[in-house]
Amino acid sequence: MATFEITIDDEKIQELLQGDRGMAALLEPILNQILQAEMTDHLSAGPEERTDDRQGYRNGSYERQLTTRVGTLELEVPRDRKGEFQTALFQRYQRSEKALVLALMQMVVQGVSTRRVKEITTELCGREFSKSTVSRLTGELDEQVKAWSSRSLQEKSYPFLVLDAMHLKVRRQGAVRSTTVMLAVGINEAGQREILGLETAFGETAEGWRRFIGQLKSRGLSGVEVATSDAHEGLVQALREGFPGLIWQRCQAHFRRNVLDQTPSGYRDRMHQILDQLLEASSQSDMQRRFEDVSGEIEENAPAALEVLEGGLFDATAVLALPGKYQRRLRTTNMIERFIEEIRRREKVIRIFPNLGSVERLVGALCAETHEEWSTGRRYLTMDAFFEWKATHPTRELESEEPTATAPVAA
Repeated sequence: MATFEITIDDEKIQELLQGDRGMAALLEPILNQILQAEMTDHLSAGPEERTDDRQGYRNGSYERQLTTRVGTLELEVPRDRKGEFQTALFQRYQRSEKALVLALMQMVVQGVSTRRVKEITTELCGREFSKSTVSRLTGELDEQVKAWSSRSLQEKSYPFLVLDAMHLKVRRQGAVRSTTVMLAVGINEAGQREILGLETAFGETAEGWRRFIGQLKSRGLSGVEVATSDAHEGLVQALREGFPGLIWQRCQAHFRRNVLDQTPSGYRDRMHQILDQLLEASSQSDMQRRFEDVSGEIEENAPAALEVLEGGLFDATAVLALPGKYQRRLRTTNMIERFIEEIRRREKVIRIFPNLGSVERLVGALCAETHEEWSTGRRYLTMDAFFEWKATHPTRELESEEPTATAPVAA
Protein backbone atom coordinates (compact mmCIF):
# COMPACT_ATOMS: atom_id res chain seq x y z
CA MET A 1 0.00 0.00 0.00
CA ALA A 2 1.19 3.51 -0.74
CA THR A 3 2.40 5.78 2.06
CA PHE A 4 -0.27 8.12 3.39
CA GLU A 5 -0.58 10.82 6.03
CA ILE A 6 -2.94 10.50 9.00
CA THR A 7 -4.60 13.62 10.42
CA ILE A 8 -6.51 13.98 13.69
CA ASP A 9 -8.83 16.97 14.13
CA ASP A 10 -8.91 19.11 17.30
CA GLU A 11 -12.31 17.76 18.36
CA LYS A 12 -10.97 14.18 18.50
CA ILE A 13 -7.92 15.30 20.44
CA GLN A 14 -10.15 17.03 23.00
CA GLU A 15 -12.30 13.89 23.23
CA LEU A 16 -9.17 11.87 23.88
CA LEU A 17 -7.94 14.22 26.59
CA GLN A 18 -11.25 14.88 28.34
CA GLY A 19 -13.64 12.03 27.53
CA ASP A 20 -14.12 8.54 28.87
CA ARG A 21 -13.28 6.68 25.68
CA GLY A 22 -9.52 7.27 25.89
CA MET A 23 -7.49 5.55 23.19
CA ALA A 24 -10.62 4.41 21.34
CA ALA A 25 -11.28 8.02 20.35
CA LEU A 26 -7.79 8.21 18.85
CA LEU A 27 -7.87 4.84 17.09
CA GLU A 28 -11.17 5.39 15.27
CA PRO A 29 -10.01 8.18 12.93
CA ILE A 30 -6.69 6.43 12.35
CA LEU A 31 -8.31 3.15 11.30
CA ASN A 32 -10.95 4.95 9.21
CA GLN A 33 -8.16 6.67 7.30
CA ILE A 34 -6.40 3.33 6.84
CA LEU A 35 -9.63 1.92 5.36
CA GLN A 36 -9.86 4.84 2.95
CA ALA A 37 -6.20 4.34 2.00
CA GLU A 38 -6.90 0.65 1.30
CA MET A 39 -9.77 1.67 -1.01
CA THR A 40 -7.53 4.19 -2.78
CA ASP A 41 -4.97 1.44 -3.30
CA HIS A 42 -7.70 -0.94 -4.56
CA LEU A 43 -9.05 1.58 -7.09
CA SER A 44 -5.65 3.11 -7.95
CA ALA A 45 -7.28 6.51 -7.44
CA GLY A 46 -8.31 8.79 -4.59
CA PRO A 47 -11.78 10.33 -4.12
CA GLU A 48 -12.69 12.40 -7.20
CA GLU A 49 -9.20 11.88 -8.62
CA ARG A 50 -8.95 11.82 -12.40
CA THR A 51 -6.45 9.24 -13.62
CA ASP A 52 -6.07 6.76 -16.48
CA ASP A 53 -5.16 4.02 -13.97
CA ARG A 54 -8.50 4.13 -12.09
CA GLN A 55 -9.95 0.62 -11.58
CA GLY A 56 -13.44 1.59 -10.39
CA TYR A 57 -15.45 4.04 -8.26
CA ARG A 58 -16.48 4.46 -4.63
CA ASN A 59 -20.04 3.73 -3.56
CA GLY A 60 -20.47 5.13 -0.05
CA SER A 61 -19.71 3.13 3.10
CA TYR A 62 -21.26 0.98 5.80
CA GLU A 63 -20.79 0.94 9.58
CA ARG A 64 -18.77 -1.83 11.21
CA GLN A 65 -17.72 -2.35 14.83
CA LEU A 66 -14.25 -3.58 15.77
CA THR A 67 -13.75 -4.84 19.32
CA THR A 68 -10.26 -4.16 20.67
CA ARG A 69 -8.52 -4.07 24.00
CA VAL A 70 -9.17 -0.34 24.24
CA GLY A 71 -12.90 -0.63 23.57
CA THR A 72 -15.37 -0.98 20.70
CA LEU A 73 -14.56 1.17 17.67
CA GLU A 74 -17.19 2.48 15.23
CA LEU A 75 -15.70 2.36 11.75
CA GLU A 76 -16.86 3.44 8.29
CA VAL A 77 -15.93 0.77 5.75
CA PRO A 78 -15.92 2.10 2.15
CA ARG A 79 -17.68 0.29 -0.72
CA ASP A 80 -16.90 0.21 -4.41
CA ARG A 81 -19.54 -0.03 -7.16
CA LYS A 82 -18.53 -3.53 -8.22
CA GLY A 83 -18.60 -4.81 -4.64
CA GLU A 84 -15.08 -6.24 -4.98
CA PHE A 85 -13.30 -4.32 -2.21
CA GLN A 86 -12.38 -6.34 0.89
CA THR A 87 -10.33 -4.96 3.73
CA ALA A 88 -7.75 -7.11 5.50
CA LEU A 89 -7.93 -4.89 8.57
CA PHE A 90 -10.59 -6.80 10.51
CA GLN A 91 -9.33 -10.28 9.82
CA ARG A 92 -5.69 -9.53 10.54
CA TYR A 93 -6.36 -7.49 13.66
CA GLN A 94 -9.11 -9.57 15.23
CA ARG A 95 -7.70 -13.04 14.75
CA SER A 96 -5.05 -12.91 17.48
CA GLU A 97 -7.16 -10.53 19.58
CA LYS A 98 -10.07 -12.95 19.45
CA ALA A 99 -7.85 -15.87 20.40
CA LEU A 100 -6.54 -14.03 23.45
CA VAL A 101 -10.01 -12.96 24.56
CA LEU A 102 -11.39 -16.48 24.03
CA ALA A 103 -8.73 -18.02 26.24
CA LEU A 104 -9.64 -15.56 28.98
CA MET A 105 -13.37 -16.11 28.49
CA GLN A 106 -12.94 -19.87 28.75
CA MET A 107 -11.28 -19.39 32.12
CA VAL A 108 -14.32 -17.50 33.33
CA VAL A 109 -16.91 -19.89 31.91
CA GLN A 110 -15.13 -23.01 33.15
CA GLY A 111 -14.78 -21.63 36.64
CA VAL A 112 -11.00 -21.91 36.81
CA SER A 113 -10.30 -18.20 36.84
CA THR A 114 -9.90 -15.48 39.39
CA ARG A 115 -12.03 -12.35 39.74
CA ARG A 116 -9.22 -10.47 38.01
CA VAL A 117 -9.59 -12.55 34.83
CA LYS A 118 -13.29 -11.72 34.72
CA GLU A 119 -12.46 -8.04 35.12
CA ILE A 120 -9.99 -8.30 32.22
CA THR A 121 -12.53 -9.86 29.84
CA THR A 122 -15.11 -7.22 30.74
CA GLU A 123 -12.53 -4.49 30.21
CA LEU A 124 -11.43 -5.95 26.89
CA CYS A 125 -14.86 -6.45 25.41
CA GLY A 126 -17.23 -4.30 27.44
CA ARG A 127 -19.45 -7.20 28.55
CA GLU A 128 -19.51 -10.67 30.08
CA PHE A 129 -19.80 -13.83 28.01
CA SER A 130 -22.14 -16.81 28.10
CA LYS A 131 -21.12 -20.37 27.24
CA SER A 132 -23.05 -20.17 23.96
CA THR A 133 -21.15 -17.02 22.96
CA VAL A 134 -17.83 -18.68 23.75
CA SER A 135 -18.84 -21.75 21.72
CA ARG A 136 -19.84 -19.67 18.68
CA LEU A 137 -16.71 -17.53 18.67
CA THR A 138 -14.51 -20.57 19.25
CA GLY A 139 -15.96 -22.32 16.22
CA GLU A 140 -15.32 -19.31 13.99
CA LEU A 141 -11.71 -18.93 15.06
CA ASP A 142 -10.99 -22.67 15.03
CA GLU A 143 -12.04 -22.83 11.37
CA GLN A 144 -9.56 -20.08 10.47
CA VAL A 145 -6.70 -21.69 12.40
CA LYS A 146 -7.48 -25.15 10.98
CA ALA A 147 -7.49 -23.79 7.42
CA TRP A 148 -4.06 -22.25 8.00
CA SER A 149 -2.52 -25.26 9.76
CA SER A 150 -3.75 -27.79 7.16
CA ARG A 151 -2.92 -25.78 4.02
CA SER A 152 -0.92 -27.52 1.32
CA LEU A 153 2.84 -26.91 1.08
CA GLN A 154 3.20 -28.68 -2.29
CA GLU A 155 3.31 -25.59 -4.49
CA LYS A 156 6.78 -24.51 -3.28
CA SER A 157 10.03 -26.03 -2.12
CA TYR A 158 11.64 -24.93 1.15
CA PRO A 159 15.46 -25.15 1.04
CA PHE A 160 15.87 -23.74 4.58
CA LEU A 161 14.09 -24.94 7.70
CA VAL A 162 14.31 -23.55 11.26
CA LEU A 163 12.73 -25.37 14.21
CA ASP A 164 12.33 -24.71 17.92
CA ALA A 165 9.98 -25.49 20.80
CA MET A 166 8.45 -23.65 23.75
CA HIS A 167 6.70 -24.84 26.89
CA LEU A 168 3.37 -23.54 28.23
CA LYS A 169 1.35 -24.32 31.34
CA VAL A 170 -1.97 -26.01 30.57
CA ARG A 171 -4.69 -27.34 32.86
CA ARG A 172 -5.17 -31.03 32.07
CA GLN A 173 -6.76 -33.84 34.08
CA GLY A 174 -7.32 -31.62 37.08
CA ALA A 175 -3.74 -30.38 37.32
CA VAL A 176 -1.46 -27.81 35.71
CA ARG A 177 0.98 -29.55 33.38
CA SER A 178 3.76 -28.40 31.07
CA THR A 179 2.91 -28.73 27.38
CA THR A 180 5.33 -28.48 24.46
CA VAL A 181 4.56 -26.42 21.36
CA MET A 182 6.82 -27.25 18.41
CA LEU A 183 7.19 -24.64 15.66
CA ALA A 184 8.69 -24.69 12.17
CA VAL A 185 9.66 -21.79 9.89
CA GLY A 186 10.60 -22.35 6.26
CA ILE A 187 12.31 -20.09 3.74
CA ASN A 188 10.91 -20.93 0.33
CA GLU A 189 12.56 -20.95 -3.08
CA ALA A 190 11.59 -17.29 -3.59
CA GLY A 191 13.33 -16.26 -0.36
CA GLN A 192 10.13 -15.56 1.64
CA ARG A 193 9.76 -16.72 5.22
CA GLU A 194 6.69 -18.77 6.12
CA ILE A 195 5.52 -20.28 9.40
CA LEU A 196 4.88 -23.82 8.21
CA GLY A 197 3.03 -25.25 11.18
CA LEU A 198 2.84 -26.08 14.86
CA GLU A 199 2.37 -29.24 16.92
CA THR A 200 1.44 -29.65 20.58
CA ALA A 201 2.75 -32.55 22.64
CA PHE A 202 2.97 -33.58 26.28
CA GLY A 203 6.75 -33.40 26.09
CA GLU A 204 9.64 -32.68 23.72
CA THR A 205 10.51 -36.19 22.56
CA ALA A 206 11.91 -37.83 19.45
CA GLU A 207 8.47 -39.27 18.73
CA GLY A 208 6.86 -35.83 19.03
CA TRP A 209 9.33 -34.26 16.60
CA ARG A 210 9.01 -37.24 14.26
CA ARG A 211 5.24 -36.84 14.23
CA PHE A 212 5.49 -33.08 13.58
CA ILE A 213 7.98 -33.43 10.73
CA GLY A 214 5.88 -36.26 9.27
CA GLN A 215 2.83 -34.01 9.37
CA LEU A 216 4.70 -31.26 7.51
CA LYS A 217 5.89 -33.74 4.88
CA SER A 218 2.37 -35.13 4.43
CA ARG A 219 1.23 -31.58 3.61
CA GLY A 220 3.92 -31.37 0.93
CA LEU A 221 7.06 -29.99 2.61
CA SER A 222 9.99 -30.81 0.33
CA GLY A 223 13.33 -29.56 -0.94
CA VAL A 224 14.88 -29.09 2.53
CA GLU A 225 18.65 -28.68 2.22
CA VAL A 226 19.59 -26.95 5.50
CA ALA A 227 17.88 -27.20 8.91
CA THR A 228 18.77 -25.08 11.95
CA SER A 229 17.79 -26.11 15.49
CA ASP A 230 19.13 -26.67 18.96
CA ALA A 231 20.89 -29.94 19.77
CA HIS A 232 17.87 -31.80 21.17
CA GLU A 233 18.73 -35.40 20.34
CA GLY A 234 15.19 -36.37 19.35
CA LEU A 235 14.82 -33.39 17.03
CA VAL A 236 18.14 -33.99 15.28
CA GLN A 237 17.28 -37.67 14.84
CA ALA A 238 13.84 -36.83 13.39
CA LEU A 239 15.37 -34.30 10.97
CA ARG A 240 17.92 -36.75 9.65
CA GLU A 241 15.29 -39.46 9.23
CA GLY A 242 12.87 -37.09 7.50
CA PHE A 243 15.39 -35.39 5.20
CA PRO A 244 18.33 -37.74 4.52
CA GLY A 245 21.50 -35.92 3.46
CA LEU A 246 20.48 -32.48 4.76
CA ILE A 247 22.96 -30.07 6.35
CA TRP A 248 22.12 -29.75 10.05
CA GLN A 249 23.20 -26.45 11.62
CA ARG A 250 23.34 -26.45 15.41
CA CYS A 251 22.05 -23.10 16.69
CA GLN A 252 25.11 -21.05 17.61
CA ALA A 253 23.27 -19.09 20.31
CA HIS A 254 22.34 -22.31 22.12
CA PHE A 255 25.80 -23.75 21.54
CA ARG A 256 27.47 -20.64 22.95
CA ARG A 257 25.38 -20.90 26.12
CA ASN A 258 26.22 -24.61 26.44
CA VAL A 259 29.95 -23.84 26.30
CA LEU A 260 29.78 -20.88 28.69
CA ASP A 261 27.79 -22.94 31.21
CA GLN A 262 30.87 -25.18 31.53
CA THR A 263 33.34 -22.28 31.68
CA PRO A 264 34.67 -20.93 35.01
CA SER A 265 33.41 -17.38 35.64
CA GLY A 266 36.91 -15.89 35.58
CA TYR A 267 37.55 -17.24 32.08
CA ARG A 268 34.21 -16.40 30.44
CA ASP A 269 35.26 -13.09 28.90
CA ARG A 270 38.15 -14.84 27.20
CA MET A 271 35.85 -17.70 26.13
CA HIS A 272 33.52 -15.19 24.46
CA GLN A 273 36.48 -13.96 22.40
CA ILE A 274 37.49 -17.51 21.46
CA LEU A 275 33.95 -18.41 20.41
CA ASP A 276 33.73 -15.28 18.27
CA GLN A 277 36.94 -16.29 16.49
CA LEU A 278 35.80 -19.87 15.92
CA LEU A 279 32.21 -19.21 14.86
CA GLU A 280 33.14 -16.36 12.53
CA ALA A 281 35.74 -18.37 10.62
CA SER A 282 35.63 -18.21 6.83
CA SER A 283 35.36 -22.00 6.43
CA GLN A 284 35.44 -25.15 8.51
CA SER A 285 39.08 -25.74 7.63
CA ASP A 286 39.82 -22.21 8.87
CA MET A 287 37.80 -22.97 12.00
CA GLN A 288 39.87 -26.15 12.58
CA ARG A 289 43.14 -24.20 12.38
CA ARG A 290 41.85 -21.62 14.84
CA PHE A 291 40.63 -24.34 17.19
CA GLU A 292 43.99 -26.10 17.18
CA ASP A 293 45.67 -22.80 18.11
CA VAL A 294 43.55 -22.32 21.26
CA SER A 295 42.67 -25.88 22.35
CA GLY A 296 45.70 -26.13 24.68
CA GLU A 297 44.77 -22.87 26.39
CA ILE A 298 41.14 -23.98 26.84
CA GLU A 299 42.18 -27.38 28.22
CA GLU A 300 44.27 -25.64 30.87
CA ASN A 301 41.59 -23.12 31.92
CA ALA A 302 38.22 -24.76 31.12
CA PRO A 303 38.54 -28.52 30.46
CA ALA A 304 34.77 -29.13 30.76
CA ALA A 305 34.08 -26.43 28.18
CA LEU A 306 36.65 -27.99 25.85
CA GLU A 307 34.66 -31.23 25.90
CA VAL A 308 31.49 -29.37 24.83
CA LEU A 309 33.42 -27.57 22.09
CA GLU A 310 34.88 -30.79 20.71
CA GLY A 311 31.47 -32.42 20.76
CA GLY A 312 29.59 -29.70 18.91
CA LEU A 313 31.84 -27.25 17.07
CA PHE A 314 31.64 -29.06 13.74
CA ASP A 315 27.80 -28.96 13.74
CA ALA A 316 27.74 -25.38 15.00
CA THR A 317 29.78 -24.27 11.97
CA ALA A 318 28.03 -26.44 9.35
CA VAL A 319 26.56 -23.26 7.85
CA LEU A 320 30.05 -22.22 6.77
CA ALA A 321 29.63 -24.57 3.81
CA LEU A 322 27.07 -22.12 2.34
CA PRO A 323 27.76 -18.85 0.52
CA GLY A 324 28.52 -16.05 2.97
CA LYS A 325 25.23 -14.16 2.59
CA TYR A 326 23.27 -17.12 4.06
CA GLN A 327 25.52 -17.86 7.00
CA ARG A 328 24.40 -15.07 9.33
CA ARG A 329 20.66 -15.64 8.75
CA LEU A 330 20.81 -19.42 9.20
CA ARG A 331 23.32 -19.90 12.01
CA THR A 332 20.78 -19.42 14.85
CA THR A 333 17.09 -20.00 15.57
CA ASN A 334 16.66 -16.30 16.40
CA MET A 335 13.80 -15.78 13.94
CA ILE A 336 11.67 -18.30 15.86
CA GLU A 337 12.92 -17.07 19.23
CA ARG A 338 11.64 -13.56 18.43
CA PHE A 339 8.26 -15.00 17.42
CA ILE A 340 8.14 -17.01 20.66
CA GLU A 341 8.65 -13.76 22.55
CA GLU A 342 5.45 -12.46 20.91
CA ILE A 343 3.60 -15.56 22.12
CA ARG A 344 5.02 -15.07 25.62
CA ARG A 345 3.74 -11.50 25.65
CA ARG A 346 0.18 -12.78 25.25
CA GLU A 347 0.77 -15.75 27.53
CA LYS A 348 1.58 -13.45 30.45
CA VAL A 349 -2.05 -12.31 30.47
CA ILE A 350 -3.33 -15.90 30.61
CA ARG A 351 -0.53 -17.60 32.61
CA ILE A 352 -2.29 -20.98 32.71
CA PHE A 353 -4.26 -22.07 29.65
CA PRO A 354 -7.64 -23.64 30.50
CA ASN A 355 -7.22 -26.50 27.98
CA LEU A 356 -5.15 -27.71 25.06
CA GLY A 357 -7.58 -26.25 22.53
CA SER A 358 -6.99 -22.74 23.83
CA VAL A 359 -3.23 -23.19 23.31
CA GLU A 360 -3.67 -24.32 19.72
CA ARG A 361 -6.16 -21.52 19.13
CA LEU A 362 -4.02 -18.66 20.44
CA VAL A 363 -0.67 -19.87 19.13
CA GLY A 364 -2.27 -20.92 15.83
CA ALA A 365 -3.89 -17.50 15.38
CA LEU A 366 -0.59 -15.74 16.03
CA CYS A 367 1.16 -18.12 13.63
CA ALA A 368 -1.39 -17.44 10.88
CA GLU A 369 -1.13 -13.68 11.43
CA THR A 370 2.67 -13.64 11.39
CA HIS A 371 2.73 -16.01 8.41
CA GLU A 372 0.65 -13.51 6.41
CA GLU A 373 2.99 -10.66 7.30
CA TRP A 374 6.13 -12.61 6.41
CA SER A 375 4.89 -14.32 3.24
CA THR A 376 3.43 -11.15 1.73
CA GLY A 377 6.08 -8.72 3.01
CA ARG A 378 9.63 -7.96 2.11
CA ARG A 379 11.71 -10.87 0.80
CA TYR A 380 13.93 -12.30 3.55
CA LEU A 381 16.70 -13.68 1.32
CA THR A 382 17.66 -13.59 -2.36
CA MET A 383 18.18 -17.18 -3.46
CA ASP A 384 20.22 -16.93 -6.68
CA ALA A 385 23.56 -17.49 -4.97
CA PHE A 386 22.21 -20.52 -3.11
CA PHE A 387 20.96 -22.26 -6.26
CA GLU A 388 24.27 -21.52 -8.01
CA TRP A 389 26.08 -23.04 -5.02
CA LYS A 390 23.77 -26.06 -5.01
CA ALA A 391 24.44 -26.69 -8.70
CA THR A 392 28.16 -27.08 -7.93
CA HIS A 393 27.55 -29.25 -4.83
CA PRO A 394 25.47 -32.31 -5.85
CA THR A 395 23.55 -34.10 -3.10
CA ARG A 396 25.70 -37.21 -3.35
CA GLU A 397 28.77 -35.05 -2.70
CA LEU A 398 27.16 -33.49 0.38
CA GLU A 399 26.17 -36.89 1.75
CA SER A 400 29.72 -38.22 1.38
CA GLU A 401 31.34 -35.33 3.24
CA GLU A 402 32.78 -36.40 6.60
CA PRO A 403 34.85 -34.41 9.12
CA THR A 404 38.52 -35.33 9.12
CA ALA A 405 40.07 -37.15 12.04
CA THR A 406 41.51 -33.96 13.45
CA ALA A 407 38.23 -32.02 13.27
CA PRO A 408 36.01 -31.46 16.33
CA VAL A 409 33.28 -34.03 15.67
CA ALA A 410 29.74 -33.94 17.11
CA ALA A 411 29.02 -36.67 19.59
